[in-house]
Amino acid sequence: MPVPKKVINFLEKSKVKYELIEHKTVYTAFDKARTLKSKQNMIGKTLVLKTDRDLAVVLIPANKNLDKNKFKKLVNDWRKKTDQKPVKVIDFASERLIKNKIKGVKLGATPSFGNLFKLPTFINKSLLGLPNIIINSGDYNWSIKVKGDFLKKLVPDLITGNFAKARK
Repeated sequence: MPVPKKVINFLEKSKVKYELIEHKTVYTAFDKARTLKSKQNMIGKTLVLKTDRDLAVVLIPANKNLDKNKFKKLVNDWRKKTDQKPVKVIDFASERLIKNKIKGVKLGATPSFGNLFKLPTFINKSLLGLPNIIINSGDYNWSIKVKGDFLKKLVPDLITGNFAKARK
């Protein structure tokens, strides 16, 4: 099975119910929704963002875009609570940086578990509480289906907020 062992071991250790879904090769959350004939709001789009301090894994619905200003405010509110300095810059991480920091998964198929890579994980609140959410597995041909609430168990230090906006 092409899902990285690191991801499978992480899921098994968490004791959370999950389902692996095989599908044709997809590179975007939009294509994944079409391929799986699922609503876009149930497909998680994983983003890797770079701040002037570190990287973060971010999960938003496939039918939304990131609102960088709202996200920056959330990051700085979180950093303030954890006695860290605020960030000034937030942008998408380069492929080179992702390859160097997130090992063992395919580029663009990063799972939504930042803790697996010692990175903070942020999730848009609209994904929590969904009966099912489909997220990246680390491979272009496989996805993971879990209950939205289970993400809190998989990522105990999950940071939630509303930072996704409608696509234009």
